[in-house]
Amino acid sequence: MRDAAIHLRALPEQRDLIDQASSLLGKNRSDFMLEAACDRAQAVLLDQVFFGLDADRFKQFNALLDAPPAVNPGLERLKAVKAPWDTSGT
Repeated sequence: MRDAAIHLRALPEQRDLIDQASSLLGKNRSDFMLEAACDRAQAVLLDQVFFGLDADRFKQFNALLDAPPAVNPGLERLKAVKAPWDTSGT
């Protein structure tokens, strides 16, 4: 059972946007907002991960980052697909 309250104020337009999205997913506003906030919080925390490397491994790591990406035909096909929201003529 949830027993910790989180209160916030929003503009009516923000509330309506959240309600519309939560309705599409079959969720109530609170469940939708809690899930979205937790997803974002996890992403922020995961972006803060630190790892240490000795000098040799750091050089290897940098070499891998600096190397050109390997050929990936699947990725090339995916990049060639026009996004449904892209209305430009390109």
